[in-house]
Amino acid sequence: MSEAATSFVIHTEVTSAHLEDLLNFIHHYYILPRPDRFPKVERTTVNHDYVLAFTILGPEGKWYVDVKMRAGKPIQVWMTPSDKTVPQTFLDQLKEDLIIGVQLFEEQIRKTTLYFAWVEGKEVIPEKRPLESRKTLNRMFTESMLLLFIVFIGLSFFLFYILGPYTPIALIIVQLIIVLNSHKIVAKMGDWTISPKNPSVHLLQYHLPMEKFKQFQEKQKRETLIQMKKEIYEKTLALGKEVDCQTANEVFLSHGFECTPENLSTKKVNVHQIVKTTAEKYDLPVPKIVISNTMTPNAAASGPSPSHGIVLITTGLLVQLEEDEILSVIGHEFSHLKGRDPLNLFALTAAEYLFRVYVLWPRYLYILLYFQFFYLMIAFGLVFFVAKFFEARADLESAIKIGQPQVLAEALRKMGFRRLPYERLPSYRVQEWIGWDPHPPIYFRIKRLEKLQVPVKVKHPFIQSVKDVINGFFAAI
Repeated sequence: MSEAATSFVIHTEVTSAHLEDLLNFIHHYYILPRPDRFPKVERTTVNHDYVLAFTILGPEGKWYVDVKMRAGKPIQVWMTPSDKTVPQTFLDQLKEDLIIGVQLFEEQIRKTTLYFAWVEGKEVIPEKRPLESRKTLNRMFTESMLLLFIVFIGLSFFLFYILGPYTPIALIIVQLIIVLNSHKIVAKMGDWTISPKNPSVHLLQYHLPMEKFKQFQEKQKRETLIQMKKEIYEKTLALGKEVDCQTANEVFLSHGFECTPENLSTKKVNVHQIVKTTAEKYDLPVPKIVISNTMTPNAAASGPSPSHGIVLITTGLLVQLEEDEILSVIGHEFSHLKGRDPLNLFALTAAEYLFRVYVLWPRYLYILLYFQFFYLMIAFGLVFFVAKFFEARADLESAIKIGQPQVLAEALRKMGFRRLPYERLPSYRVQEWIGWDPHPPIYFRIKRLEKLQVPVKVKHPFIQSVKDVINGFFAAI
């Protein structure tokens, strides 16, 4: 006798015209490579919605799970296990596989999608595709400034022989100045500033088939895209109207580009209200808010204190996440502001550096010269491992303050879907734990959040996070 079905939804950014293609992608990506596991597959329509139904067998065929996916906005999924022997871990992985499948399809669609973003009263600029140098620079000034500290410490080893014994103090002072001004540095990376007067980001996207996208790229220059953006803005937002598909279609046609309305979609996100709501929940002042017009989904917070903080959000994050997911992600970033994490990590790295220079070098210089590589690997590995405590605390505090741990888990799953399949391998998990990344592995963060009950009650979030990270590390090895 079958168990009761469990259901969930998957929000997708693709337009209704591509929902059938999405189910086709799931069929080819997930089902066809393993025909022995899927004895029954059906394609139907229900009230004009496309439906993919299949049965997946467990090990040795002892049990099975019936799955039905109904393409809509959002996608609805039902999973019905054959009996109580179906492990919950299998159902969890099945759910994750389907979500990853949807994310992979969205990633494929983004390659042939035109994105337009505007902020009322602000300059009209195109979406930028960051160069490798830009990506490196962005990462230096995000991730709680940790990479910048490591770069400075590495360079100081060589500069010491040039500048003499005052080099360590000088470098520490320079790093501190950068930390104290990190909010100003990050502000320069944004394209638009969000304020109560201009609170929202307006988004429009148009999906094209690959051949039409290539034709568009061949015919239309970058300047043409900027002109199209300006014309849409002038006919809508500049007149106090909302961006709509009809106006966008008219502008496209005026430039000799015929588009299908079903492939157009619009979205408006009141970013200022989301950040303000988060600030109220943390009882902190609203920081400066800047938007970076890039499709890489990311958010970062920096600054020496909550009163001198800044939050940077990319348009990619606004496109790919729902508003409640954006709220939870911003809640994570506010934890870094509240905890003054840039200063904490500066103190951590500065302490290691000064200990190495003034304690280890005078006593064990010759040993360090031979084993400096191994020492730095271990020292930096420990610094990044401690940084994972702060990231885990940020997840936990967002769950406590915002009250949506499962929503934050879904946001992390969307943003880190590429890494999740690899993290199922024990060797890769260990590598993620000991690597130079301030974030714990995605699988750990998601699993930890999904276990939390609402409301979340934790007396000491940081201490609990330290315990959870250490336990997660030992469980992986």
